[in-house]
Amino acid sequence: MKKKSLNVKKKNHKYLLKHLKKKKIYRVFKTFSLNLKSENKLDTLACGISGGPDSLALAFLSKCYEIIEKKKFYFFIVDHGLRKDSYKEAKLVKLKLSKFDINCKILQWKGKIPKSNIQSFARNVRYSLLNEECERKKISTLLTAHHFDDLHENFYLRIMRGSGLKGISSFGDIYSFRGELKILRPLITIKKSELISITRETLKFYIDDPSNENKAFKRVKIREFIKNLNLEGLGTNKIKLTLNNLKQANLALDYFANENLRKNSNFYNFKKNVLISDSFLKAPKEVVIRSLSEILKKVGNKYYPPRGKSINKVIEFYRTKNSLKTTLGGCVMEKINNSVIIYKES
Repeated sequence: MKKKSLNVKKKNHKYLLKHLKKKKIYRVFKTFSLNLKSENKLDTLACGISGGPDSLALAFLSKCYEIIEKKKFYFFIVDHGLRKDSYKEAKLVKLKLSKFDINCKILQWKGKIPKSNIQSFARNVRYSLLNEECERKKISTLLTAHHFDDLHENFYLRIMRGSGLKGISSFGDIYSFRGELKILRPLITIKKSELISITRETLKFYIDDPSNENKAFKRVKIREFIKNLNLEGLGTNKIKLTLNNLKQANLALDYFANENLRKNSNFYNFKKNVLISDSFLKAPKEVVIRSLSEILKKVGNKYYPPRGKSINKVIEFYRTKNSLKTTLGGCVMEKINNSVIIYKES
């Protein structure tokens, strides 16, 4: 590296790190750092970012961590192509961040865009593109900018969908995509307002996504609902307590679901096919739903399992019918005698 470029780089690093002297920013950075300690053995991580203030706060915190801990971060921006100027915005974010020695790669979606379920489509595209890029670079852990407001919104969103305990409480700090890429959410306990403040003070720019004000999306309506609840006294501390209690109950059920998988199912043919025994279906219904959800995700190669209502219906069929063949979540399920064979739909 040329001396001039090296001096610019040092100057940028010095500028970024000086902000950690501010108490509010350092407090968030400390939380962020502690949440990354479990990944300390890794020298390379990835960040999925956008032009939003919470996402850019993640970029700032990750860069500071990279400098201090001598790690290597890759920064990826996903362009879904959902809006006319989305690629221009992605290029602008890339240009702005490059001035802070945060170098990004834009990942573009080239396929068709559906007319319905846009947000679900965007989420699946985003994680698919990020997963592919991480595979190329042999990166096992991806950081996302999900924060406490997302956790709060997700709580009500899943209640409105009629989700069970797992759906309501499982949006936590760690997830996995298709059982391969670990997704880490190191800002899940931080409020969005704090992240906006960090971005304004440090990088001094962000892009407002107009879809955040579009009341056609259920999540936007939920944000308005939460604002009204806060005015009535149902604040974030009470929600945190409720979520923590639900999480403990969820962990207990996960334990029994894993035991059901271990004792009553067999993966074969390079884990492409699964055979489940009669005992698998005789476990308590919630345990069966969780166990079967994991199998369907793995065999069907899906980010999310089918809805609980669909899984529940299939379980009832298999508990009462002698023979049945159906499809669910991109998988074929075929009952033969007292066992069920599950394989990917062709």
